[in-house]
Amino acid sequence: MDNLKILPLFLALAFLITSKVFAQHIPTTLEGPFPPVTRRFDASLRRGSDDLPMDHPRLRKNVTSDFPDQIALALSTPSSLWVSWITGEAQIGVNVTPLDPTTVASEVWYGKESDKYTSKKSGVSLIYSQLYPFEGLLNYTSGIIHHVRIDGLEPRTKYYYRCGDSSIDAMSEEHVFETLPSPSSGNYPCKIAVVGDLGLTSNSTTTIDHLISNNPCLVLMVGDLAYANQYLTTGGKGASCYSCAFPDSPTRETYQPRWDGWGRFMQPLTSRVPMMVIQGNHEIEPQANDLSFVSYTSRFSVPAEESGSDTKMYYSFDAGGVHFVMLGAYVDYNKTGDQYAWLERDLGNVDRGTTPWLVAAWHSPWYNSYSSHYQEFECMRLQMEALLHKHGVDIVFSGHVHAYERMNRVHNYTLDPCGAVYITVGDGGNIEKVDVDHADEEGNCPSPSDNAPEFGSVCHTNFSFGAGKGGFCWDRQPEWSAYRESSFGHGMLEVVNSTYALWTWHRNQDIYKENSRGDQIYVVRQPELCLAGSKADRS
Repeated sequence: MDNLKILPLFLALAFLITSKVFAQHIPTTLEGPFPPVTRRFDASLRRGSDDLPMDHPRLRKNVTSDFPDQIALALSTPSSLWVSWITGEAQIGVNVTPLDPTTVASEVWYGKESDKYTSKKSGVSLIYSQLYPFEGLLNYTSGIIHHVRIDGLEPRTKYYYRCGDSSIDAMSEEHVFETLPSPSSGNYPCKIAVVGDLGLTSNSTTTIDHLISNNPCLVLMVGDLAYANQYLTTGGKGASCYSCAFPDSPTRETYQPRWDGWGRFMQPLTSRVPMMVIQGNHEIEPQANDLSFVSYTSRFSVPAEESGSDTKMYYSFDAGGVHFVMLGAYVDYNKTGDQYAWLERDLGNVDRGTTPWLVAAWHSPWYNSYSSHYQEFECMRLQMEALLHKHGVDIVFSGHVHAYERMNRVHNYTLDPCGAVYITVGDGGNIEKVDVDHADEEGNCPSPSDNAPEFGSVCHTNFSFGAGKGGFCWDRQPEWSAYRESSFGHGMLEVVNSTYALWTWHRNQDIYKENSRGDQIYVVRQPELCLAGSKADRS
């Protein structure tokens, strides 16, 4: 197509974008950096809510033993995805006997028409155990976890599927999903939901119901999923964490059936929309023999091998014209380690002509003006930020801090038109309540010895510029913090084209009001400024 034919299409699209921006008064990052804004916690709301009990209708098992339970999808490659589910009965007690995963087959039947399945794939099955050989602590062994990779999928196509074991007539009911567009600078997913620190409370329920109503075609879950290590009914004593009930135990016990409840809670969404996860600190779950993250790595399929990673703790994938990098904050992130070497290779292989947008996600934020977790992962930032900046990462999503915060474009705490837009979405509804204290307010600045990470070293440093010059905390909201708000919710990213993407923070309280929503902005890329002369620009 020649330039004369392209020009009218370009002008029409530009007009639509401009009209939408000005009609709804939605700002763009081109107008920034913005003066910092703080929206206080709504005093008419509760800061938290109770955990859902295990017999709650959304957590109860509604199928018999051999039938699939906790069905979930995850992306593999642009033409394939993973289908995962669980069969059999999990066990918890002092003495548990693991199930034999070879006793039930792992099959997915799928096709383009309802009840007409033209393809069949088989996969793998496994079980895991969470063991505590200490007096008073309960062991756990899972049901049989199935992972099947189905391939040969066409882009933007609806598929119908059933999973289970056809030899014993134990197949699921029919489910349906729609594939994402193929990687291209002109193809983008419809809506990408981003949520963190979800848990299983009444607030979690509101978040997921609100998220489903926004009709995403992909979900990013940025850590702290089920909060199995903080189920309130632990030991029948109402302790806030399992180890609290047994203070002399050498390790923290987790209530693993909570994971099964979470899988059922999520199934109405994850059985039809791929969910991409990354681990948080509540997924560490240490057990005997110095094992950790066993539930996370056993239950979830991620495209680790497909993206050249040798671990599920970090990986990457494409969704239309967006390349996503999912990093592990709780595994070695130093420049001398495997993750850094993998990240350098992955970013170096990104073709910005095919996937113009580059989005990164990990659990614990580098930029955060709340007292909670303030500068907690400064060591990770010092190791990795320059590499992300070099390759022009556009947006970074994190959780961990139980509030919402969006930064101005920033690099090394300095306003930078080519820096990433960092966004914290750590309040999906967890049991730990909303964070409301800001580090820059009087009496709220933590000491440098506070907020030690559960993994890695402490690298707290004082600022040498701005309103924080000479101090550990700023004396006002930092200039790199554009907007912060203490609220439960989730975000939606809608990529319009190779340079514009609309970001919206959907607060839970807004589902009860008309024409009301939280923070909203167009993130605008400037490749001609920020990638000039780079490999990404030349491609």
